[in-house]
Amino acid sequence: MDHHQLFYINGAWVNPSVQKSFDVINPATEEPYTRISLGSSADVDKAVLAARAAFPDFAKTNKATRLALLKRILAIYNDRADEIAQALSDEMGAPLAWARDAQTWAGQVHLEATIASLEGYEFEIQRGNTRVIKEGIGVVALITPWNWPMNQIMCKVAPALACGCTVVLKPSELAPISAIVFSEILHDAGVPPGVYNMINGDGPSVGQFMSAHKGVDMVSFTGSTHAGVMVAKAAADTVKRVAQELGGKSPNIILEDADLEIAVRKGVESCMSNTGQSCDAPTRMLVPRALHGRILEIAAEAAEEQVVGDPRDERTTMGPLISERQYSKVQRLIETGIAEGAMLVAGGVGKPKGLQRGYFARPTVFGNVTRNMTIAREEIFGPVLAIMPYDTEAEAIEIANESEFGLAAYVQSANLPHARAVARQLRAGQVHINYPDWDVYAPFGGYKQSGNGREYADWGMHDFLEIKGLLGYGA
Repeated sequence: MDHHQLFYINGAWVNPSVQKSFDVINPATEEPYTRISLGSSADVDKAVLAARAAFPDFAKTNKATRLALLKRILAIYNDRADEIAQALSDEMGAPLAWARDAQTWAGQVHLEATIASLEGYEFEIQRGNTRVIKEGIGVVALITPWNWPMNQIMCKVAPALACGCTVVLKPSELAPISAIVFSEILHDAGVPPGVYNMINGDGPSVGQFMSAHKGVDMVSFTGSTHAGVMVAKAAADTVKRVAQELGGKSPNIILEDADLEIAVRKGVESCMSNTGQSCDAPTRMLVPRALHGRILEIAAEAAEEQVVGDPRDERTTMGPLISERQYSKVQRLIETGIAEGAMLVAGGVGKPKGLQRGYFARPTVFGNVTRNMTIAREEIFGPVLAIMPYDTEAEAIEIANESEFGLAAYVQSANLPHARAVARQLRAGQVHINYPDWDVYAPFGGYKQSGNGREYADWGMHDFLEIKGLLGYGA
């Protein structure tokens, strides 16, 4: 028996308060492949009540107890990795290799990083005559997106549990099945009743109610900037803490001395991985004007080498967009780029040749993009790269920083000191120099309208902790 139409509350799989079914669409086929239940305010009340009741005892557990719990979760997660990958492929349309080696792997390494960070974390320090204590903030509402389901679930649930918090999770209703498998894993790992709860639902009916709930002490949200604003407004009346990881429009500055073949090809691949559905994707490539023509040639070749198609085919490198709505948005923005005078050098509107079903988009590259164009400013969240020529390095930095977003930025140069100097001037939460390996111990989060707070490893634990000073405690 699967648990697809049930919620996990207070250590048990339960029926929703009101039955409201929702088809989960496989975006590669445009057909439903299972159904879930959508929750209501009554389900949120039950989950928060369970988490509220469980908090006092769980908050008192020591670090060793919480470490043992996280290690049990990791062991079962690894045992069920293939099942998680299949769920991710079905709900996202992701190529199976990508679902396994990137999406499922992300959950594993983030849990490993949280465990390693917890092992060395000090929850109490002495400062003069004061004992400073860091303790779990309480009941936390976690709202996660569809584009990196296990990455974002693990980046929130693992540090929350590490800090002694109790949890109510709402995954995206577009990609909910991996979260159900994850909930089964936590149950089998022996998470105490009420410490972890999971309900499915949409933003207006469940997410907003969670954010406003008086029994919730903190909200951690990942999603669009528009939805993040709504979450923050809902949370404001109860003055609860809100951590947000929101949109992005990340610049990728190619400096004159960069190896163009490597810098441009990797830039295209990074932009288009996960079908362009990553908030930190380098979607604005800023290039020296004198090299613009050659860079367009390389970028077009790299885009055309993407293999778009059936996620079950091992040759496929790019799957579909998540939904019909997202497909329509991407098509509209490609049409807007053409209408505003950007130079189309690869891809374009419509589906790739030979694909009639599924929300597949063509890997698209625009050249001669100017800073006032829509595709240079708006987050597209699809496989679309805007290449923007600049005349001076100072202009490149100015263009990079003028976005309302500030989640990530990228710098490419054969001269490492030069790249570092440019990186220091970029207003973004993460700056990647010469495409480094993914670092799960680096702080992840944004400046400006890309949000607040940080995730990954011990950085992710900070937001789930309150700080108490015991004055007169003694040295």
